[in-house]
Amino acid sequence: MKTIAIIPAGGAGKRMGGCVPKQYLSLAGIPILVHTLRVFQCSSLIDEILLVVPEGDIPDVRRDLVERYRISKVRLVLHGGRERQDSVRNALMHLRDEDEGIVIHDGVRPFVAGDLIERAVAGAKEFGAVTVGVPIRDTVKAVDAAGGVVKTISREGLWLTQTPQAFRREVILAAYARAEADGFYGADDASLVERTGIPVRMISGDADNIKVTMPEDLARGEMILRRMGTPCRKVSPLTT
Repeated sequence: MKTIAIIPAGGAGKRMGGCVPKQYLSLAGIPILVHTLRVFQCSSLIDEILLVVPEGDIPDVRRDLVERYRISKVRLVLHGGRERQDSVRNALMHLRDEDEGIVIHDGVRPFVAGDLIERAVAGAKEFGAVTVGVPIRDTVKAVDAAGGVVKTISREGLWLTQTPQAFRREVILAAYARAEADGFYGADDASLVERTGIPVRMISGDADNIKVTMPEDLARGEMILRRMGTPCRKVSPLTT
């Protein structure tokens, strides 16, 4: 039985303010998406990767990212959909019978630690569905449209959710089937499982496991990358 990583990377990067989608922007001279793929390439628990990108990008991604940086675990480069959920659904449709464990991770979270992937995979085997996250540290306030503070919300029991999220095959397929039947779009993959009544277990994540969506995230990412180092030394670009 295999464990498959699904990496949706179909964002347009509008919040970055530039014309280059955020997943293709560089950190230390290497595209963000490649940094993400490297971690899964190096994980002994991940057998194959299904990568989802905008349809028009498929040839370039296959040549300039997957082949150039020798990400050999990428089985397919698939086209994304209108929403992230559509992109993941397309990847799920390409699972094989032996694909038993499913790990879903944002393409623009390049600082995921290998041990976090390991704990997510183990958690999915034990519980069926897990997400990772970190407890909220700051005070949370509800604010109205005019900017007025409505109330202060207790942060007890509140977590900021990250990826990877990991599932047993039958759990995530059932969740996606129900969501499609209901026309429901959730905030993340775990929220679809929650609707089926199957408990989702939270495991402790990492504050450095940020999603690169804003310009200031790039500067923070450079610092994180210098501290973490290259996750997989053997994955180097082909020379041209």
